[in-house]
Amino acid sequence: MEQRLSFGEKFGYSLGDLAANFVFQAMLALQLDFYTHTFGLTAAQAGTLFLVVGLSVACLNPVVGAIADRTITRWGKFRPWLLWTAVPFGIFGILTFTTPNLSPVGKIIYAWITYALLRIIYVANNVPYASLNAVMTLDPNERTSISSYRQIAANTAGFIVASLAIPMIGFFGHGNSARGYQLTMGLLSVLSVFFFVIAFFSSKERIQPDPQQKTSLGQDLSDLIRNRPWVVLFLATLFYFIALLVRGNVMLPYFRYVAGRVGIYAWFNGFGLASLLAGVACSTALTKRMGKRRLFIVSMILAGAFNTALVIIPPHATAVIIGTEVLRQFSFGVSGPLLWAMMGDVADYGEWKTGRRASGTVTAAVVFALWAGLAIGGALAGWLLSLYGFVSEAATQTAHAQSGIRLTASVYAGLAFFATAVCLFFYPISRELNQKIADELAARRKMFTA
Repeated sequence: MEQRLSFGEKFGYSLGDLAANFVFQAMLALQLDFYTHTFGLTAAQAGTLFLVVGLSVACLNPVVGAIADRTITRWGKFRPWLLWTAVPFGIFGILTFTTPNLSPVGKIIYAWITYALLRIIYVANNVPYASLNAVMTLDPNERTSISSYRQIAANTAGFIVASLAIPMIGFFGHGNSARGYQLTMGLLSVLSVFFFVIAFFSSKERIQPDPQQKTSLGQDLSDLIRNRPWVVLFLATLFYFIALLVRGNVMLPYFRYVAGRVGIYAWFNGFGLASLLAGVACSTALTKRMGKRRLFIVSMILAGAFNTALVIIPPHATAVIIGTEVLRQFSFGVSGPLLWAMMGDVADYGEWKTGRRASGTVTAAVVFALWAGLAIGGALAGWLLSLYGFVSEAATQTAHAQSGIRLTASVYAGLAFFATAVCLFFYPISRELNQKIADELAARRKMFTA
């Protein structure tokens, strides 16, 4: 069964991920450094903030998914949320990276409030956006293609943030990093609002549940627990984003305190993210040859191996560090579209088994694991640095603290990548079953739309 989408719709939809990732990538790569080096929190305070707010807001994902599933507008269930959340997303993106002139206690309160509001609006925006993938087409290959477009857009945002944010902060701040962060994130947040609106007008919802379907939130959650592919994908997503955030949060401290050359950070990210984009671009073709499950497993094993290799590379071996990052990012980039495409496959599997479809709830429940992984990963990064004696805003760190930074960036993050691969060995949807499910669901839809 084929249900092809135009380039314009795929590209326009992908701009929603470009918009979201201007802020998301800043949270991955810059937020711990912003809070400890510019804002004035300790690493332990930042880690606790990430964990408590992250896990609390993650609980909103199933709620937002259930609400989105039950949203009825002339634009569909999921599209309107892009429009409704665009402006608040931009406002909270700016406020979170603003350093107010307050007392230490006042700044802690401000950090908790603004970070929590940003995470809440992100959930309200991102769960419906991710759910769109499952209702734009039933074709498994087209879903991977859509996901490739959005991953290229997301990682383009990552490239911009990781490669240009530090120079932009210096340019706008003129030595005042607080002002530099505010103006840099202000520009990126304004662009986010603009791209969300384009994504709203570009995309279209085609797959609708059976009009006779009657379900409750309790029924949707019960279906999830019995959906083995969802359970596996939930756990894999949890470890996937723990690895991503542990690694992402400590690389800037690595170059500042271990390598002693913070200027290399932009080059490191530039080459790495260019390689990641190449991996994303190859994902659809490789998926057709290997299937999503097998390719994802290989991607995670290689990413974990190249990640762990950092522990044995001398900090002054810049070319080797960047070369290893190029290999790691290509291996990791191949997996990018797969996770989001598999969310739609899991929703299909649930409908195939039960006769009930809840795309928003399925997606939200997996995205819950994403945000829980980010919360745990961010907390682990902050706590591990604190455990090894990392001192916020210090000009130098002790040898023990430097060792902690190296181990966190390499071995600890690498273990989480390997754990993701182990989970995926239990994922039951093969390439053949995926196509069978898509064909049978298409046949069912012809019956209830006839």
